Amino acid sequence: MLDGAGLWSNGVVEGTRVDSWLWSVRLFPSRTAAGAACRAGHVRVNDVRAKPATPVTVGATVHVKDARRERIVVVQQLLTTRVGAPLAVLAYEDHSPPPPAKGPNLNAPTAVRDRGSGRPTKRERRETDQLRGRTGWSSR
Repeated sequence: MLDGAGLWSNGVVEGTRVDSWLWSVRLFPSRTAAGAACRAGHVRVNDVRAKPATPVTVGATVHVKDARRERIVVVQQLLTTRVGAPLAVLAYEDHSPPPPAKGPNLNAPTAVRDRGSGRPTKRERRETDQLRGRTGWSSR
């Protein structure tokens, strides 16, 4: 019988589905999203592409790619139900690279126009596009 933390009464879980585990440790907002990521090939367990029902065990390495970054976690504890964030962090060891820096690229040149100078002329627009790295119709 399962208790509130998703453990069997003797405190041991032998294996759990990867989609359920990813949702339980709060790497995905829903189990459906975790399953969809598995089906799309964005989840790997021990360097093998994982289906939603792929079992994970303690010590398994799970790679998760999402739109913003890649997460690499090692399973420390198996959970079958969603737990609070402080408990979820204890269930895995994070080996992910640091997230990319936020904010605009401060080294990129910017186009400066005087406020109230009106609509840019064709020449000014072309210079602005060239400065931004856009050229011609194909870049739109």
